[in-house]
Amino acid sequence: MTDTNPQCGCSRRNFLKGGVLAAAVPAAAAASFYAGYNATHGHPIRAGVVGTGDEGQVLLGAINPDYIEVKSIADIRPYNQHRAFYGDVSSPAALKARRGLLAVYDWKTESRARKNIKVYTDYRELINNAKADGIEAVIIGLPLHLHAPAAVYAMRQGLHVLTEKLMGHSVANCKEMARVAAETHKHLATGHQRHYNILYQEAVDQIRRGLLGNIHYIRAQWHRNNAPGGDSWQMPMPKEIKPADLQAERLNRELTSWKRELNNARGPAIEEWAKKVALKEAQIADHVLASGGKYLDLDLKSAKDYGYEDGVFEGGGEKYERPAAEELLRWRLWRRTGGGLMVELGSHQLDAASIFLAANRDYCLDQSGSAAPRGEKVHPLKVHVSANRNIFQLDREANDHITTLVEFPAPDYNDKTPAGRKRKICVQYSTINGNGFGGYGEIVYGTDGTLVLTTESDSELFRSGDAGSKVSAKAEAALDTQSSGPAQASAGGAAKAEISRGYTEQLEHWAWCIRVNPNNADAALQPRCNPKVALVDSVIALVTNIAADEGKSITFEEKWFDPFDDATPETDILNDPKGKPDLNKTMYSV
Repeated sequence: MTDTNPQCGCSRRNFLKGGVLAAAVPAAAAASFYAGYNATHGHPIRAGVVGTGDEGQVLLGAINPDYIEVKSIADIRPYNQHRAFYGDVSSPAALKARRGLLAVYDWKTESRARKNIKVYTDYRELINNAKADGIEAVIIGLPLHLHAPAAVYAMRQGLHVLTEKLMGHSVANCKEMARVAAETHKHLATGHQRHYNILYQEAVDQIRRGLLGNIHYIRAQWHRNNAPGGDSWQMPMPKEIKPADLQAERLNRELTSWKRELNNARGPAIEEWAKKVALKEAQIADHVLASGGKYLDLDLKSAKDYGYEDGVFEGGGEKYERPAAEELLRWRLWRRTGGGLMVELGSHQLDAASIFLAANRDYCLDQSGSAAPRGEKVHPLKVHVSANRNIFQLDREANDHITTLVEFPAPDYNDKTPAGRKRKICVQYSTINGNGFGGYGEIVYGTDGTLVLTTESDSELFRSGDAGSKVSAKAEAALDTQSSGPAQASAGGAAKAEISRGYTEQLEHWAWCIRVNPNNADAALQPRCNPKVALVDSVIALVTNIAADEGKSITFEEKWFDPFDDATPETDILNDPKGKPDLNKTMYSV
């Protein structure tokens, strides 16, 4: 990254200071201004979106029409198809994140939108019709176990791909995806948005300039107040799918309440409550997936027809029966379809940690005058894990508490310390349910300072060479080391303007790379989270899950990070014969 943007002569390191973010450029152009890429010059990428659930909706809502023109969508749930057009009107916060296609493209009615966008239920139908629909690329927001099948199939059909994180359900999946991307010369990006969050780019710049000195410890967490009966991953299902479920009556109660509000509404409130009622009716219509059938103009099969499975789980004298439709609606909770806390949450923050460590290594290389390459991600050495289900019972396979220690090599790892040991940097990470105290964020500890990032939106830098001093922050962030010593003032201010989480920026840059480097021939014009980068994040998260299951520490093998080496942790640790990548796969069964 160069130090100055040629379009305005503004130093990137000062981009967040003095209102530059708010005043220098319009908010929609902030990312391209900062990163140095341009618009697609009146030729947005024509894309299909497969999977329009919660995360797919966030991706839809983040689209900049100057870069991407959505031509088709695919989802098997009536609820998700409805939200794809209207957004999630259940609350102002939900609608801000998931605003729907009508808002993105300023269409007044769904019928107007459907003149521009084709709707499919099966994602394979969308891919098969891509050429006829004029599609160049697909955005994948499907459950984790379908990332590789959809991405591989799409690339073999000539389409560029952006898939939500994690890259794949296994390291073998990820290597297959990377190899097919190389074989087909298609861009494959994975949704780790911190690579495009301006706040994190500023943090990298601060580390590279040595404001923290040498990093020697990183602490991160993502704590949520999820509890039985109120878990955001255990969303309510229609009563027809599972009458005895703890949340089975919630949808009907909400629909009754919202209809009452609609009957009593006056003026503009009538339209607001009518939209909410339509949203809830579409969610209840998901019950057709329990046995198959039709809903309005959607010809729906059952969840089993789409590859989802019944399951029975036993323990402690109890039994939990899960219908296939529940595996679909709550896919994050099950091993076959999801990856649990480390995949959904931890992968983002371990990704951030490795970004910071790469910047720290760059700083050390600059100090030494070495000509070694810059910007390469740092691969971990070893992971120690403690994981359990402390809050929830048999209604999931995912752990609800995970604490990890991941050891990374320090920049001078190969030089032994006076004690005869190699220098390592420890990253401590915890993600739990049942108590949301502290929220989520990262703290980076250096010899000369401390950097605090909270909720992907606030940043504070504290300068001190005294490790025993008490550190306190301004109102934008809260940090207390609870050690004795004088109070210390913040040396770096948090950004005052609202910070984008990076979804829009990532989509824009992916589209720009496709337009300026369509055959992926220029290695310098790649999405930041390309297959080589995304594979590192996947190996960390998936090996951590294996360590949790096996109840042991695991030493990372360098060959796991090489897309073109057949070795995977599935084959090396689990002796799983299916864990070997197969470049000859042309399509997966679903």
